[in-house]
Amino acid sequence: MPTNKLNDLDPKTWLKFQKSWFIHNPPPRKKGTLVHPAKFPETMAQEFIEFFTKRGQTVLDPMAGTGSALVAALRAGRNSYGVELNPKYAEIAKQIIADERATLGEAIVNLKSEIVNGDAAQITNYQLPIIDYVLTSPPYWDMLRARGADTQKKRRSSADLDVFYSDDPNDLGNVDDYEAFLAKLVEIYRGFKPLLREKAYLTIIVKNVKKGGKIYPLAWDIARELGKTYTLKDEKIWMQDNQSLAPYGLNSAWVSNTFHHYCLQFRNE
Repeated sequence: MPTNKLNDLDPKTWLKFQKSWFIHNPPPRKKGTLVHPAKFPETMAQEFIEFFTKRGQTVLDPMAGTGSALVAALRAGRNSYGVELNPKYAEIAKQIIADERATLGEAIVNLKSEIVNGDAAQITNYQLPIIDYVLTSPPYWDMLRARGADTQKKRRSSADLDVFYSDDPNDLGNVDDYEAFLAKLVEIYRGFKPLLREKAYLTIIVKNVKKGGKIYPLAWDIARELGKTYTLKDEKIWMQDNQSLAPYGLNSAWVSNTFHHYCLQFRNE
């Protein structure tokens, strides 16, 4: 077999990951992570990290939330850095990471796992090392602020759970114009380029959004615009089959129950 230059996986595991779609239903979330209104599972993040890096390499999540990617990186034996705008989430992430480090013990004592409370748009100012892989998920425009968002109804009834990210004007989830939001988001992603080693991969987990009876192809627009800076290599579709169906538009119009996300793969070439 030729030398594996990308990861530490055996051929069977490599081949299984190459399927263009997957179903991942994560285990129950730990206390503290639930406060964040939109996070991806650590178990899923670990699978991506283990495919796109080798042990000891460095992972970045520039919109880290409560630290899912950093926890996954620790479990995978990788260094990791995260940037998070919201100070509350940054503190939660630091505590979750500290707890994970204590659980894993000596096995990860030499690994870095650091959260920076800052703005991803200023990421080159934070003295980060060269990055081998980026795994992140952006705000899905301002959809968390949509009053009719069905996914937020349960959260609104609890004082302990956030419905949107923050009131910070630098928070992309507060930009109400779609084209302005897209331009700012793509500019942030382009700003990582000086930090990435050559041929480093970026995985962006995102979905198209519906608003005002219209679909906005956020995933496809990111793929088109960011593909002008990095090479768009492929996509994996994360399908969720454990969600309850709602009768949107029943007997009136087509309105889908959308239970999939796009995991876009770019490479710094």
